[in-house]
Amino acid sequence: MTRRKMLLMTAGATVLGLAALIGYADQNAIFAADDDDKDALIELLGTSKINLQQGLAASEAQGQPISAKFEVDEGKLQLSVYTAKDGKFSEVLVDHTNGKVMKAEPITEGDDLAAAKSQSAAMAKAKTTLKEAVDKAVTQSGNARVVSAVPSLKDGRPLVSIVLLDGEQFKTVQQPLD
Repeated sequence: MTRRKMLLMTAGATVLGLAALIGYADQNAIFAADDDDKDALIELLGTSKINLQQGLAASEAQGQPISAKFEVDEGKLQLSVYTAKDGKFSEVLVDHTNGKVMKAEPITEGDDLAAAKSQSAAMAKAKTTLKEAVDKAVTQSGNARVVSAVPSLKDGRPLVSIVLLDGEQFKTVQQPLD
């Protein structure tokens, strides 16, 4: 085998490995923290009186919902929805006990802004809303509870990664948005 072929094969394997790692990281980004955080999320989700879809609906007054997730912040359950309106982005915090918007803060810099721009680009190509895609995933999954919904572009097509909690097991499903 020539040196050039070996280099090409090595580069190809590296690219495939990197792509697999990125895909794994993307699907498991919500679980970047330790197992205690996962356990806390499972426990605290039981205290929520609303589901993620209701949070998406509540946030619509602040703009188009472009992603949403339940998370644990300083030991408390929080429902965060990113919205886009007139080229600007906001993080809308929805009260998980009554479904009302608690506050909306502009997203103006850093990783949050980069994520909002990426999510907005995916939703710009979407033919269905985030809520419709989440509803479909819930219908297909049965009893599972939606923990997060984050859209992205894959090969130029919009899709949403939806993390579901079924009992005490998390699973991620991909739902097309076009």
